[in-house]
Amino acid sequence: MGIRTAVAGASGYAGGELLRILAGHPEFEIGALTAGSNAGTELGAHQPHLRSLAGRVLAETTPETLSGHDVVFLALPHGQSGPLAAQLGEDVLVIDCGADHRLADAAAWEAYYGTPHAGTWPYGLPELPGHREALRGAKRIAVPGCYPTAVSLALAPAYAAGLAEPDAVVVAASGTSGAGRALKPHLLGSEVMGSMSAYGVGGTHRHTPEMVQNLSAAAGEPVTVSFTPTLAPMSRGILATCTAKARPGTTAAALRAAYTAAYAGEPFAGLLPEGRWPATSMTLGANTVLLQTALDEAAGRIIVVAAVDNLAKGTAGGAVQSANIALGLPEELGLTTIGVSP
Repeated sequence: MGIRTAVAGASGYAGGELLRILAGHPEFEIGALTAGSNAGTELGAHQPHLRSLAGRVLAETTPETLSGHDVVFLALPHGQSGPLAAQLGEDVLVIDCGADHRLADAAAWEAYYGTPHAGTWPYGLPELPGHREALRGAKRIAVPGCYPTAVSLALAPAYAAGLAEPDAVVVAASGTSGAGRALKPHLLGSEVMGSMSAYGVGGTHRHTPEMVQNLSAAAGEPVTVSFTPTLAPMSRGILATCTAKARPGTTAAALRAAYTAAYAGEPFAGLLPEGRWPATSMTLGANTVLLQTALDEAAGRIIVVAAVDNLAKGTAGGAVQSANIALGLPEELGLTTIGVSP
């Protein structure tokens, strides 16, 4: 018998991507599938691409339904994971794809989310120094946000190497699936097609404190992040352009060497050959973050561009990668670095 696994929030985008990956994972056995308002309906009505699971009926999301599993993935709206996880046994591996357990600073959580902080869990971004070790044997894991996955991996090596001043500026474009599956007028096809727009401007986006947390840890000092997200006319993918003032003496060669060393041997994060720039199409459906660096000598700024599939490595793929590590399985099991093109 395989590792029995439940997915809460199976009718949403993150839940659907989790099931797509889990369906091809050789060690996981898919157990209970739950939903909120879609409980009582068949999964195929919401995830028709999941043919092997289409006839499964979605149950209500309750601790009773999720009990009896070895692993529970929570793909729920922010604020719902904390109370539910508190009712699951300590022997169960619970992986939260929402934001409830990502932040270490309770004040930052309350400022951005407006509810009491549910606590801090080991952070599921193993490519950051020290995080892979913290995931081994863990029973609670917080999956990073999609934007912080790209931005943290884009700038952490520069800060860890002492090449960047502690003041970052990030402009990132995301596909519409990053906003979830709930019906919203500004996400209608007629509103999005042929148009780009900014949102969460002026430091208000909820992923900002997560970026600050990760980059400050890499730098060993407080880092400020000015983050401007934009909505692009595509269904999935993130392209993040991340810059920081270069410290005196920084060279393009030193910058590239820092990233080559940081990601040497990493299966899912890597620096592209010189002159080749990341595109969202390179990561579509793959559990990868692809990066490229440049030094703008005239402006004295480090530039790193990162591409990631917000639903794969940015959410579900990162969750399964972290689960593999926690369970002592090969980290790459059930995951792919092969994208889909065109």
